[in-house]
Amino acid sequence: MQSPVVTLCCVLVAALMPIVCAGIAKWGAFGQARGQGGFDNHDPRDWLSKQQGYRKRANAAQANCFEALPFFIGALLLALHLQAPLTTVNGWALCFIGFRALYVFFYLTDQATLRTVAWVAGLAVNVALLFAGV
Repeated sequence: MQSPVVTLCCVLVAALMPIVCAGIAKWGAFGQARGQGGFDNHDPRDWLSKQQGYRKRANAAQANCFEALPFFIGALLLALHLQAPLTTVNGWALCFIGFRALYVFFYLTDQATLRTVAWVAGLAVNVALLFAGV
């Protein structure tokens, strides 16, 4: 019997990815005074809404990572419930993580077309995962 460690690690990475994006959005703004544009922990959403460039894109990537998480976890659980082969589930889960990592990278580096391709690929992986057990 194969170990579900890869599957569990993929869920963990997918769940941590939005937190990493949030950290990127805020990185370097800690320690600066709020009045001088530093991170405002009293009103972080307002502060983030006023950001530009990579900070704004990192915050958008964070939101999208949270949005993609339920479908991924749901598809993964259904595949396991329907007794899809663990090697298949692990393969699709790793593909999803890879495409999501590319998605975040392309978002941060403002490569819109490649970002969309990575997003569509991640969605297609989730659909494949959803049907892996049938």
